[in-house]
Amino acid sequence: MSSILLRDLDADGILRLTLNDPARRNALSEAMLTALGEVFADAGADPAVRVVVLAADGPAFCAGHDLKEMTAGRAGDDRGRAYFTRILTQCSAVMQSIVDCPKPVIAEVTGIATAAGCQLVASCDLAIAAESAKFSTPGVHIGLFCSTPMVALSRNVANKHAMEMLLTGDMTPAERAAEIGLVNRAVPATDLRNAVMEMARKIASKSSMTLATGKRAYYAQAEMPLAEAYAFASKVMVDNMLARDAEEGIGAFIEKRAPQWQDA
Repeated sequence: MSSILLRDLDADGILRLTLNDPARRNALSEAMLTALGEVFADAGADPAVRVVVLAADGPAFCAGHDLKEMTAGRAGDDRGRAYFTRILTQCSAVMQSIVDCPKPVIAEVTGIATAAGCQLVASCDLAIAAESAKFSTPGVHIGLFCSTPMVALSRNVANKHAMEMLLTGDMTPAERAAEIGLVNRAVPATDLRNAVMEMARKIASKSSMTLATGKRAYYAQAEMPLAEAYAFASKVMVDNMLARDAEEGIGAFIEKRAPQWQDA
């Protein structure tokens, strides 16, 4: 695993990923995007991983794309079109790999999360931020609308809140980010890791089959018309009811005992 992305799996099945390029403010460089894509593919396929926590080292969670790399990409005869297309396609694939990962992903946010870094937080299933954290989509300040961050942002917060962030580029404090739904809650920095790990352990104690079923269904139905969503969710629930863990869980509830998950 690349040293710019640290990986630690504990006994509870919680995989802690740490963005570890503080000198570049944990920018989504080509190397970082490659590392993230690889680790989320691996985590999704690894039965030992039950929950993923995405954290960062240094004063910034993630400052978005590496603008020096992006500027160097302009050197070609096409003024960078092929390079920009490749890097933005790669970034979009990484964001989708987080959504597609069958394991719940929790962002643990300290410092700033800007542009594609804000997109990274919005792409995670859950997020807890330090009260000192700040979020923004500041592309308008440099003549570049944050169009790809907009995709994840607009799927987390209401339209007018998303448009305010996108059109002004202003920093959004963590407490406000919690109010508008970009993060679940903001906590004192000293409590952040404990709050994230408490949530991660609670989720990790559930059936991984149930979690994967629910996560996949949640994102699928969200894009459907109402009647189609109900038809889809009903089929998912029928299949889920026939799974061994649902039978075990319901039986354990009736018998007032702890369930013994088979993750199947």
